[in-house]
Amino acid sequence: MPTIVVDVMPKPEILDPQGKAIAGALPRLGFTGFASVRQGRRFELTVEGEVTEDVLAQARKAAEELLSNPVIEDVVNVAVLTESAQDESQSA
Repeated sequence: MPTIVVDVMPKPEILDPQGKAIAGALPRLGFTGFASVRQGRRFELTVEGEVTEDVLAQARKAAEELLSNPVIEDVVNVAVLTESAQDESQSA
């Protein structure tokens, strides 16, 4: 079944305490070279049938009205997950 992925991130002007905590932990765990971290959310919408422009439009509307808080978050991606990416995410 096809999957639509929706990525939501805090707006740049919103503080991100989780991202800040992760950024602080990375060097302590030996991961260097990262200047900052922003932590967001990912939604996977499984589609019954074919992904049409109408289905994508519905996913975008759901992302804006239900999956995100437009006061503090931006919807940064609404895309169909390719089969190879689905295979990789299932094997991880």
